[in-house]
Amino acid sequence: MKILVVDDDINQIRLIKERFTKLGNEVLEAINGEEGLEVALVEKPDVILLDVMMPVMNGWELCKYLRNKREFDNTGIIMLTAIGPNLNEMTSPLYGADDFIDKPFIFSELEEKIEKVVEKRKVQ
Repeated sequence: MKILVVDDDINQIRLIKERFTKLGNEVLEAINGEEGLEVALVEKPDVILLDVMMPVMNGWELCKYLRNKREFDNTGIIMLTAIGPNLNEMTSPLYGADDFIDKPFIFSELEEKIEKVVEKRKVQ
């Protein structure tokens, strides 16, 4: 599976990359929404883990942009952020995200969410 992590927290990217690479996935990275868009357009990931609060282009803007492009209809998007569960639950679907997980998170929960989202997008 090809996973794109878009987060301005380099340590967060490193932890996710280390974990999911060990599981046999290809993990791409970007440190802001604009860079994430560039990587997504070229690489066409299966799933994008997307932080909300980032410089240049925030996660909501990137999510909304990708959801308006047919080429990303099969790409899962999971918001990965510390803005709080209530706000995350309300805003993630508005911008087209498939799911969300709050930081700090448990890796097993993130793995489950990724599997569900990728499977759901394949069926659609």
